[in-house]
Amino acid sequence: MRAAVARSLRQLRRLARHHAEGRAPINRLTRQQNALILRSSASRSLCTVRHNDEYGRFVSPAVESLRNMFSTATADSIKDVPRGGPMVEYEKRIASGDLVDGDSFQVDTIQQLQRLYEDLVENEEACQLDRYQSSEKSGRRRWLWSRLIAQPSTDSPVKGLYLYGGVGTGKTMLMDLFYEQLPANWRKKRIHFHDFMLNVHSRLQMHKGVSDPLDMVAAEISDEAIILCLDEFMVTDVADAMILNRLFRHLFSKGVILVSTSNRAPDQLYEGGLQRNLFLPFIDTLKERCIAHPIGSAVDYRQLGSLEKVSILLEMNAVQFLNRNSNL
Repeated sequence: MRAAVARSLRQLRRLARHHAEGRAPINRLTRQQNALILRSSASRSLCTVRHNDEYGRFVSPAVESLRNMFSTATADSIKDVPRGGPMVEYEKRIASGDLVDGDSFQVDTIQQLQRLYEDLVENEEACQLDRYQSSEKSGRRRWLWSRLIAQPSTDSPVKGLYLYGGVGTGKTMLMDLFYEQLPANWRKKRIHFHDFMLNVHSRLQMHKGVSDPLDMVAAEISDEAIILCLDEFMVTDVADAMILNRLFRHLFSKGVILVSTSNRAPDQLYEGGLQRNLFLPFIDTLKERCIAHPIGSAVDYRQLGSLEKVSILLEMNAVQFLNRNSNL
């Protein structure tokens, strides 16, 4: 045990000398490795101390102090890791010329997506995003078990995002960019809203004999994907309108996080549709579980050719230059 503590102290002195002598900074990987080695050594030392009560009365406080120092060093090393997510990829595509810079609407939207990405990373375990660490029970078995024992609501601690605006503003591109940055081991699905609803109705047919088929369908969907990205959310069918509120209440209660794009604001969904009063509760549910974010642009990027994109890029850069130098 003394040898372990001595090794830890030697490592600590070596790190201190690097700072005191003004040597070149240790790279990120070395800092992380040193912190983890020191923390591991201190942990083993503490375990030995706890098996020897008499000796532990004299050594334990020092070891505890070392452990606290090493924990702080590890946390600082982790903070140095470069941030990932959709914002980084967005900036890369601008730098490579794949995207046009200077669209404040898109920048505001990518910031919302970055915020969501970071919330998901921070709450990965609470949201049960890792498909390999989640329960191995199938959606049907989980649903049957919930019939026998009342299950508490598992609404996600992370709110989803509902992006809406006119055509050609880049909503789908930005959502896809966000989706592509999500880790491969996360439970996620990206699908067009129309295809999603066709799949829901197909599943309902398969579970006709179940007392609550929508709950069963929601159990299956949540088993496959916690992050559900739906493109072009548009309600025109009365059959869809009548089941959306119950379906998504079941989905949200099972921890599903919705990210969607639409040409319509939430309050305008299914506007003028049959029996819309029965659809209105879904709008409340949607606004409760998702942040509604408008994205607008004076440019329809779908209609632009390469030369037009270059022209817009130059114009935006010129405007930015004039704004920055207006006080000179």
